[in-house]
Amino acid sequence: VIVLTNVTQERQMEAMRSEFIANISHELKTPITSILGFTELLTAGVVPEGEKRREFLERIGEEARRMSALIDDILHLSSLESKQTEEVWEMVDLRALAEDILRSLEPQLQRRQITAEVVGAARYRAYPDDMRQLLKNLIENAVKYNREGGRVEVRIAPDAYQCVIGVSDTGIGIPLEHQSRVFERFYRVDKGRSKREGGTGLGLSIVKHITAKYGGRITLVSRPEEGTSIRVTLPITEE
Repeated sequence: VIVLTNVTQERQMEAMRSEFIANISHELKTPITSILGFTELLTAGVVPEGEKRREFLERIGEEARRMSALIDDILHLSSLESKQTEEVWEMVDLRALAEDILRSLEPQLQRRQITAEVVGAARYRAYPDDMRQLLKNLIENAVKYNREGGRVEVRIAPDAYQCVIGVSDTGIGIPLEHQSRVFERFYRVDKGRSKREGGTGLGLSIVKHITAKYGGRITLVSRPEEGTSIRVTLPITEE
């Protein structure tokens, strides 16, 4: 009796898990080290009262918020992959959701004089938090990697068979050699800028997982120094 077992997928999953854990450890170690360093300096009393002390406390706050955002994204990604969350699906107003996200980003838009517009409307049957996460990550990226005085457009175009969500910007764009990898976990084109803007490196990975969950497809068109356009196509089924 000969028993053959294909363990390729199992080995691949194990390698992905190991890489994911290594990446998480690295991403968390940096802010933790920074917080510990600033805290030790403040506790030792070597930092005088005044502006410098305030600067150190602000840095501690920034690093703590970065860790919190990272953990939130990890939990959401884990929930998408495990499919164990009890979900209640309903008709989600995509236009209202996009406008609500843009309102929450109003301080960043005004500070950098970026104009934003939502074109079109649709209601799509889904788990509301999935649609919020999808739109939030696409729109936040379009704002983060835009230029001063730039533009963001969210376009929602439904028909009888599918609903297309497109988010485009006039930002820094993505070089061709990076475009095939931007949906990978923790992959950053500009690591320095991503961390400055509070990026976790998981936003587009979450978008990819949500798109796959609904049987959709995602396409990216980008030109350096001209902008990026990401289009998510979600099928409409009787279910």
